[in-house]
Amino acid sequence: MISEEEVRHVAELARLGLSEEEVSRMSGELGAILDSVEKIGGLDLSGVRPTANPLAAVNVLRPDEPREELSREEALSPAPEPEGDLFGVPRID
Repeated sequence: MISEEEVRHVAELARLGLSEEEVSRMSGELGAILDSVEKIGGLDLSGVRPTANPLAAVNVLRPDEPREELSREEALSPAPEPEGDLFGVPRID
């Protein structure tokens, strides 16, 4: 648990202007964080590999390989309102 006086001291060092309500709330929230850190510190993690991300990162992009370019007609075919040889887009005012 962190006391309200300690919160005021840290806030003063950080040049934060906290109201009394914020000091009270921060005291509880910081206390909960410190309790969690203390619990984690007490765990036996000797068999756990260090990691920066718990999820396996997989590259979902296809390999970048050269291929035939699209014709102008093929490139413009999905455009809802082509203007000549260009994509037509709504005007932004």
